[in-house]
Amino acid sequence: MYRIIKPVFFKFDPEKVHHFVVRRLKWFNDYFPLGKTILRSSFDVSIKGLEREVFGIKFRNPVGLAAGFDKNGEYIEALSNLGFGFIEVGTVTPMPQPGNDKPRMFRLQEDGAIINRMGFNNKGVDTLAERLRLLKKKDASIVIGGNIGKNKVTPNEEAVNDYIKCFDRLFDVVDYFVVNVSSPNTPGLRELQEKEPLTNLLKTLQERNSKNGISRPILLKIAPDLTNEQLDDIVEIVQTTGIAGLIATNTTIDRNGLYSAPELVGEAGGLSGKPLTSRSTEVIRYLSEKSKGAFPIIGVGGIHSPEDAKEKLAAGASLVQLYTGFIYEGPGLIKRICKELL
Repeated sequence: MYRIIKPVFFKFDPEKVHHFVVRRLKWFNDYFPLGKTILRSSFDVSIKGLEREVFGIKFRNPVGLAAGFDKNGEYIEALSNLGFGFIEVGTVTPMPQPGNDKPRMFRLQEDGAIINRMGFNNKGVDTLAERLRLLKKKDASIVIGGNIGKNKVTPNEEAVNDYIKCFDRLFDVVDYFVVNVSSPNTPGLRELQEKEPLTNLLKTLQERNSKNGISRPILLKIAPDLTNEQLDDIVEIVQTTGIAGLIATNTTIDRNGLYSAPELVGEAGGLSGKPLTSRSTEVIRYLSEKSKGAFPIIGVGGIHSPEDAKEKLAAGASLVQLYTGFIYEGPGLIKRICKELL
């Protein structure tokens, strides 16, 4: 079915199509008679043998939805009924912000890729926290990650305060946190990946984490464009700060080896999809070997097939996430991956 309707979707602006599709998915899930039942019977994957326990959390299967798809936590239930083992929302910032000017998302169909420069567009952490509070009351079984960032207007010297605000506000309504300092679409954000500011940020959040009586796993999402020396620093930072693990990787600014039209390839933003498959797997393997498997890694980047997911797990990932592959291959990809893993 998805292969039939995808060519129609791909004729229109990707951001508009995204909103069109997820709103109708939500309507079907929430209001159509037997909508939830139909989605679950068609897509849901809760099979014995697929369960994972990673950083103290039980996942019904190891295939999650990456951050960026549902920034404001508006479609979690419906997306969960498509079979995802966990949903990561955000990136969210303390204050609402519109993001970058449109158009800001571009399909590179010849490459099976997307370029986006969304710019952390979201409705703010208060709106997300309230929505998650209501959802957790309704269904606490869905594993939710909160991906947190800083507002565009916040200088890097004060960025830690933005992350603290998001952390505190979401603490009671998410199962784990992801610190996003690797998006290429907020000016200067990747400077926070440098050793000193990153160590300070993560230590501050860990100190806050330990004061709550209970703690939440904190993960760091890193860029695929880091050198091996920088990855060595990341391993050291994880071990020094005691955070739970890493997500590898975010989008890339590299444009080598693409086949799409030059005017598309030249668009600013982060590239995701098939061109990222090998590099993200390389980063996972390097981090896993360098750390001797000392911490969990969630693998994301260019997963368009069960084989892609298996390669990332074999390289050292404990879980995987989809985004661009989900858009290109459709919701059936989740079940295909899970069946292959069995």
